Amino acid sequence: MKKNIIAASLAASALHASAAEFRLPEFDTITLQNGLTVYLMERHEVPLISVRAVVKAGAVNDGKQPGLSNLTGDALLLGSKAHDKAAIDNAFDYRGARLAGGAGAEASTVQANFARADAPALLPLFAEILLQPSFDDAELSKLRERKVSGLKQAKEAPSNVVQNYYRAMLFGDSPYAIPASGTVSSVSALKQGDVQRYYQQYYRPDNAAIVVVGDFQKSEMRKQIESLFGAWQAKGPAPAAQDNGKIKADKARVLLVNKADAIETTYLIGGAGIARNDPDYVPLHVLNTVLGGRFTSWLNDELRVNSGLTYGAFSGFSPLSQTGTFAISSFTASDKTAAALALTHKTYQRLWDQGIDKATLESAKAYVKGQFPPKYETSEQLAGLLGEMYANKVDRAQIDNFSKDVDSLTPERAKALINKHFPRKQLQTVLIGKAADIRDIAKTYGEVTELEITADGFQ
Repeated sequence: MKKNIIAASLAASALHASAAEFRLPEFDTITLQNGLTVYLMERHEVPLISVRAVVKAGAVNDGKQPGLSNLTGDALLLGSKAHDKAAIDNAFDYRGARLAGGAGAEASTVQANFARADAPALLPLFAEILLQPSFDDAELSKLRERKVSGLKQAKEAPSNVVQNYYRAMLFGDSPYAIPASGTVSSVSALKQGDVQRYYQQYYRPDNAAIVVVGDFQKSEMRKQIESLFGAWQAKGPAPAAQDNGKIKADKARVLLVNKADAIETTYLIGGAGIARNDPDYVPLHVLNTVLGGRFTSWLNDELRVNSGLTYGAFSGFSPLSQTGTFAISSFTASDKTAAALALTHKTYQRLWDQGIDKATLESAKAYVKGQFPPKYETSEQLAGLLGEMYANKVDRAQIDNFSKDVDSLTPERAKALINKHFPRKQLQTVLIGKAADIRDIAKTYGEVTELEITADGFQ
């Protein structure tokens, strides 16, 4: 059965990818009386259903308790008031279904994927997990300890944490600087009461969406969703809108994180980026493909293929709902740090010194048109996209105009977008490595602040 489903899914994916123009499939948007947003998208290619709950609450809402949203999101899967964790795990595992949860910077999710035939059993259980979590103290304690252990190990590999240092450096004391995973000290201090309070404050119908994509009839699914979630009621005032922070790059700065036993230097270079709903999101994806978004990019060619300074170099925009970041990322042997950084800056400067010619642009456009649609073929991928659109206020026009935005990109337009969005001056740099070996190099790229990697947190 599973082999047939996979084969059918692959066939449907191939057919979808071959389409000349990518457009988001039709879906219904419904708002229930309690304020809950519901997205329903029918897809009958395979007998599968993907359901996702998205709550607009993440690390930006953690305040002085970094990691609270992440712990809460994962704790939803520890059992409900009617079923313990073992019963829930067995119910999904027995049917070959998948259940997952978690939280990021601005949103928390619970998602499940199962066969259409299992919907009568698993959809009510999914609702139960979201609406009636038990937050069992014993299970929560074990989860917290696993997270603390993971945090202690994470800094052994700088690539695991360099983005946390980068965000903390760029956003300072604002909510966007809060690491979603928290810190060893902050997560160690979290208690059951903290999780319960966070849940009561942010997990409410007027701050959430339910996304269902797959093999069902909309009219029937709407009735099921209303039956399962219609009685969900918010308590107290809705969470107030907040400013999550803006990047201040009034001067070039370097955060030098000392890892005394390092034999490599891991680095990020960049600055402010764009919000997820920025109208230039798609064309910027094309332009970044040239710079550092694929194996044949300028950065990878220069730093890996031509010079052998690294095993890989990349760049990219990391959008958030209100703003975003841009960064070039790579790593190199400690004694190659000066050469790698110099070549990175030189290659990045090509965006302004020579621009992107028509042939290079056409190659990137073809690549993106081939890579973008396959990201949104399966029901699970589409449910993720609709959830992302909800959390970041992205209109479907951005998706539907994908092909148009790619095709209309010219060298002249590319130049204007580069000047508008790619940070050029007062670049911000994070270096993680042996400070004694790279301290003097760091000084050439801005005002240096040093931090020990063994210190708790990221700033």
